[in-house]
Amino acid sequence: MNVFLESHNINNKAGGLGTFNYQLIKAISNLDISNLDITLNAKHPKRLQNEFKNTFKYSKYTSLERHFLFRKKTKYDVWHSLNQNTKVEPFFKPKKYILTIHDVNFVEEISTNMNHKVNKKFIEKLNRADVITYISEFAKKQTHQYFNVPNVPEHIIYNGNPSEVKIENNSFVPDFKLNQPFFYSIGDFIPRKNFLSIVKMMSFIEGYRLIISGNNQKEYGYEISKYITENNLQDKVILTGKVSDEAKQYYLENCTAFLFPSIREGFGLPPIEAMKFDKPVFLSNLTSLPEIGGDAAFYWDNFDPYYMKTFLFSKLNDFESNKHFYLEKIRTRANFFSWEKAAKQYLELYK
Repeated sequence: MNVFLESHNINNKAGGLGTFNYQLIKAISNLDISNLDITLNAKHPKRLQNEFKNTFKYSKYTSLERHFLFRKKTKYDVWHSLNQNTKVEPFFKPKKYILTIHDVNFVEEISTNMNHKVNKKFIEKLNRADVITYISEFAKKQTHQYFNVPNVPEHIIYNGNPSEVKIENNSFVPDFKLNQPFFYSIGDFIPRKNFLSIVKMMSFIEGYRLIISGNNQKEYGYEISKYITENNLQDKVILTGKVSDEAKQYYLENCTAFLFPSIREGFGLPPIEAMKFDKPVFLSNLTSLPEIGGDAAFYWDNFDPYYMKTFLFSKLNDFESNKHFYLEKIRTRANFFSWEKAAKQYLELYK
C-alpha cells in the first residue's frame, strides 16, 4: 500500500505542528510497517533520511507544490494531510484522503466569514476528506461548531508525550546565573499563548524567576519585552528565545512549576511534557486544556495577576503538603499520552 504523509511542517520542531509531525513519524518508524510504502514530504528530506534510513521513502517539498500544476503526480492509496492548514494537496485523487485537524482557531482569530479565503480553503479540505481525525474532543467540537462537517468516519487520536524518551547525561547549562527557583513556560510567541499574563503576575512575586522559551522575535515577543523593560522586571523574567531539546529538558527538570495560561489550544503538548518530569502544572481553564490536563493540573479561572499569584502559591503549598497524592495523578496522566499508541491508531486507519 502506497501512503503519502504531507509532513512538510516537520521542519519546525519548535512549534506544535512540527512536534506532531516529527514525533508521530518517529513512532511509526519503530513499528512494523513492512507491508506499507510510506513517503514523507519535507523541505530537507536528507536530514530525515539520515535518521530514518530506508524505513521511509522521501519527497522534497517546495512551495511550488501549493499550486495545482506542481502538485505530486504519483497516485497514492492513502494521502494523510497531517495539518488542517497545509496548502499541499494531491494532483490525483487518492483512494482515501485522511485529514487531521488540530484546531480551527483561525475562525476566531482571522474571520468568522465563511467566504474568507482561509475558511474557504479549509472547507475544500473538509469536503475532500474520506476520514477525519482530531487531536482532542475539543478540536472536534470546535470544528463542528463552525463548519458543516461531511458525513465521514471521525476519530479522536490523542497526541503522545514528547518527553516519553528523556535525554541521558544532559550536559546543558544556561548562559545566565540561576540562583533562585524558577517557573517555566514554552511556546510560540503569539497572543493566544497569553504569556503576558504570567509576566504581569511576576510583579507580585519575590524570590522566584520566570523563564519563557520560544521564538520571541515577533510582534507579541516585542510587546512582552517592552513590558518587562518598562516595569523593571529584567531580573525576574528571562526570555531565552528558541531552545534545543537539551535546554528544554533542563528547564523542565529544574523548574518549580510549569505555567501555561494559553487561551486557545487544540491540544497543548507542553503541559504533558512537564508532567513527565513530575512537575505541578498550571493552566487556563479554556478550550482543550482541561481535557488534556484532567485532574492532574491546576486551573486559573481568570488572568488578574494578583489572583494568579495567590492561586499559584496556594496550590504549590497543597502540592508540597500532599506530594505523593499529586505525583500519582501527574504520572498517570503523563503516561496516558503515548506516541506509540497514536502511531498504532494511525496505522490502523491506513490499513
